[in-house]
Amino acid sequence: MEILSFSKAMYSTWIYYAPDRVLFDCGEGISTMLTNKIFAVRRIFLTHSHADHISGLWGFLNTRSSAMGEREKPLEIYYHKSSGMIRDYLNFIQKTGSKMKYDLSIHEIEEGEEIKLDAGRGRRYITSFATDHMKNETALGYQIRERRNRLKSEFRGLEQRAIKEILSDRGKEEITEEYTHSLMTLSGDGNVIDDRHMKNTDKLMHECTFLDNEDRRGDKHTELEELLERVIVNKPRKLILYHISSRYTQMLRKKMRRTEERMKNEGIAFSYVYPGKLCRF
Repeated sequence: MEILSFSKAMYSTWIYYAPDRVLFDCGEGISTMLTNKIFAVRRIFLTHSHADHISGLWGFLNTRSSAMGEREKPLEIYYHKSSGMIRDYLNFIQKTGSKMKYDLSIHEIEEGEEIKLDAGRGRRYITSFATDHMKNETALGYQIRERRNRLKSEFRGLEQRAIKEILSDRGKEEITEEYTHSLMTLSGDGNVIDDRHMKNTDKLMHECTFLDNEDRRGDKHTELEELLERVIVNKPRKLILYHISSRYTQMLRKKMRRTEERMKNEGIAFSYVYPGKLCRF
């Protein structure tokens, strides 16, 4: 699994989830950093209309149509239907740019919608949820989820041989049940997301603009300590912080080492997107 991310709060933010060729947000400079990987992107999911999350769309869409690469691959863009700013920006790009050499489809969605990522099997999908960030539109976070099968609870303690016999007698449908597993949760911008979105997820990528509460301005971004309190309760397998303010560059590594030790004691892996640097996970 590979995740590429760049995030410098107020300047540019984007996250590329390579296994499903999904791009979350499209901040300035993304085409220059991804280079030919822009042709691998199949879907773009936008969290909200702030410029540092969408300003790279113009370059991305036009470069994908004119640079050397597989320019015929279709592309889909998703955003919340309440965002007139994103709608207007996409209309502007399409009017001012040359004719696209690929099929571009744009989808306005609501929170809670499911978008299939593997259309043939329908096992993996993205679902959206509302975040507390904006007043004039609904900002979104996203989860990549997968439908899986497991043994029903009454059969889990049996030996493999016994399970095979029951499977032969009753069939798979009688002894297994379907459940959904969260591969990754992306918070988008805003305050700490609801517990139900961070519980039992493999990777939680959460914005953390403020590392100290005294630096906080307004109430529409997350502060480190309040986030860690909820993470410790909900126990995602790994926490990745992003959207960290560049004001903390001088003391960032020291602060993050302390956070890593704290998470290690809780059995949670930890990493972060260094402000202004391309990071791989």
